[in-house]
Amino acid sequence: MPFLVAELKPARDGLGEPHQNSVYAFSLKTPPQFLPASKGRGLLAVVEMKIAITGKGGVGKTTIAAGLSRAYARRGKKVIALDVDPSPNLITALGVGGEVPERKLIPLMERDSLIEERTGAPPEGYGLIFKLNPKVDDLLDKFGVQCKDGVKLLIVGRIRRGGQGCFCPANALARRLVDHLSGVADVLLLDMEAGVEHLGRGTTRKVEILLTVVEPSLRSIETAGRIKKLGEDLGITKIFGVINKYRDRENEFISTKLQKIGVPPIYSIPYEESVARAELKGVSVFDAEGGERILEKMTELSEVVERAASSG
Repeated sequence: MPFLVAELKPARDGLGEPHQNSVYAFSLKTPPQFLPASKGRGLLAVVEMKIAITGKGGVGKTTIAAGLSRAYARRGKKVIALDVDPSPNLITALGVGGEVPERKLIPLMERDSLIEERTGAPPEGYGLIFKLNPKVDDLLDKFGVQCKDGVKLLIVGRIRRGGQGCFCPANALARRLVDHLSGVADVLLLDMEAGVEHLGRGTTRKVEILLTVVEPSLRSIETAGRIKKLGEDLGITKIFGVINKYRDRENEFISTKLQKIGVPPIYSIPYEESVARAELKGVSVFDAEGGERILEKMTELSEVVERAASSG
């Protein structure tokens, strides 16, 4: 067995009701066999969509993640955005209304004392016993950032690797956090790190839709193909492409390539000089000149994604 599980006495929440039982595990550098998720007591809203956005570095996935988040929020949905990138900058793309306390800008995965406090073991505590279901229901309130249009952002940072199939305390905290937030948001959106390796580290197991952002380059298309394979291995059936930054006839060429590798493109966004200007200034493109026009495209994309989520 990859780890030993022990069930302890139930904790109590603020209402005196039993919390989910505490479950512990020995940490091993082998792929774990995960326990079935608790069904709970039906107190949380059912999530409408869980969307992960990924792709090769530099394709514009963070801008699209921010645009989708704000578009869904403007449509009246409760949106929680998670920045799971090792160089988190989703906060800039989303835009905030004022100063953000420094403590909220520190990624959760870099808070070693917090990880140890919640799991009972240091972040990379291999060979130790740690909680599989650490307390996470207060993290959004403590460390979340209120962004434009009512989007709530939580900076998670890079999920620790530690070896192929790693399941460590830090990973357990991130996994539990995603599971919890999946039950309290209408739209939970993950801005993933560039590439494909992160897909095997647990935070995508509840994702319903995987959007792969592709720019006009063969490397970007190849990355989309690898993402598709890993996504399917994780049981994600709705994997779509979003073509970004195309010029002239590049859209048709990239669309054909994506169709051939089984990643159907559902939306295309032409190159926008205003995006590059906003990034140079360090401001959200959606609040810069021409931003409303780009946000209209993000609203269209949000509707397309919603239809894709409800189809078959």
